[in-house]
Amino acid sequence: MGYVAEPGLQAFRDTGSEDKWTAETVTAIRHWSPTMLSFRTTRYRGFRFTPGHYARLALPDAEGASVWRPYSVVSAAYDEYLEFLAILVPEGAFSAALGRLQVGDTIQVDKNSYGFLTVDQLAPGNDLWLLASGTGLGPMISILRDPAVWANFNKLIVVHSVRHADELAYRDEIAALPEVDFLAEGGASLGYLPIVTRDPGAAALNQRIPVLLADGQLEKAAKCEIGVDHSRLMICGNPAMATELRQLLGKLGFATNRRGILGQMAFEKYW
Repeated sequence: MGYVAEPGLQAFRDTGSEDKWTAETVTAIRHWSPTMLSFRTTRYRGFRFTPGHYARLALPDAEGASVWRPYSVVSAAYDEYLEFLAILVPEGAFSAALGRLQVGDTIQVDKNSYGFLTVDQLAPGNDLWLLASGTGLGPMISILRDPAVWANFNKLIVVHSVRHADELAYRDEIAALPEVDFLAEGGASLGYLPIVTRDPGAAALNQRIPVLLADGQLEKAAKCEIGVDHSRLMICGNPAMATELRQLLGKLGFATNRRGILGQMAFEKYW
């Protein structure tokens, strides 16, 4: 199912509504599964972010109070709109409001962006691995839409783990990226490894990312070895997955950015 959009809505907003946030209009909604959706909003002209950053969004709860949550930006830094990928959590106050969201509704967006899942946290390398579970794919899409990433790495490898096949969001969009001229000019190759853990036969890989990394299946499937001298890894998703990967990669000599020393791996921590 594609985006449901309302025509004629201006993408850029000229002014902010408050000192710390702006009131943006929802311009499109796409349902990937019964519990996963992405949506686009107008973009305040002054909003700036680095691919991989997240924004703080607010929707009203049942009593009308603003409920704030962090969501990674999916759209490119040069897009005139903002795009976000979300999961509907049972009993969640923000999820309840998000489930009611319609094109034309208003959503509050913090004027600042945040986060550490950015390429500038990494030392120069040859291969860039983007490891995501669920909606952790969101910032990876923004990173993949950055021409500099295609110019600064030789191989880009996207690994997306989900429970069910209909949660493989942006699958077609990822496949089409090498056909985008200003990205292809960078010269990098792109690999995509979908993982589906609960639908037997839906994908060639069906185990959790830490398991696949530990037993070598991930490298075999990507036809690319992981080594601290040439590999750089960005991880976003389930906190348990992130913890396991941090431990596994740490034993291999990988480290995060510390005291100005660029690392070989980067994590998002807004859960």
